[in-house]
Amino acid sequence: MTTRPRLAPDERRRLLIDAGERLFADHDYPAVLMADVAAAAGVSRALLYRHFPSKRDLFVAVYQRAAGRLLVATTFDASMSLAEQLAAGLDVHFDYFEANAHSVLAANKILIGDPAIQAIITGELGELRNRILAVLDVEPEARETVSSVLASWLTFVRVLTVDWLEHRSCPRPVLRDVCVGAALGALAPLHSR
Repeated sequence: MTTRPRLAPDERRRLLIDAGERLFADHDYPAVLMADVAAAAGVSRALLYRHFPSKRDLFVAVYQRAAGRLLVATTFDASMSLAEQLAAGLDVHFDYFEANAHSVLAANKILIGDPAIQAIITGELGELRNRILAVLDVEPEARETVSSVLASWLTFVRVLTVDWLEHRSCPRPVLRDVCVGAALGALAPLHSR
């Protein structure tokens, strides 16, 4: 009988999240079974359930890690035009969304009412709004309005992207240009005051 090396709890948890991430990316949420996750990670179901009492708990951990990685990968550079910065940030997100469409659809359709998933989405969108706001040259009296416009725009992008993942109604570059154009259009009246 071959024995596996004993891993520290954090390392074991990371390996379980890795296995879950792969399966949630490759399959619809309902099709992912905890037994399959355990097998993919090379552990017993009992060990998996010790770390994650339910599939939903595992998915939350997968989605939280993905949101963190997206925030690390999404940077804004004030030396670039706003359109270029938004396009670059959207491309980072669209790359992830395309590679993990099942996970994105699960979070935004199946688990949309889950408080933990909502907290992850709200936190990521809030951080993105703050980062965009930080690179904009906004008059103090317009800051709150611009912040609201950005929050609304980020929600628009999220809803449009989920629809696009389901229906692929236009090429990805068109989706990106629509999203960038919507932001620029929504912000334009605030710059002309």
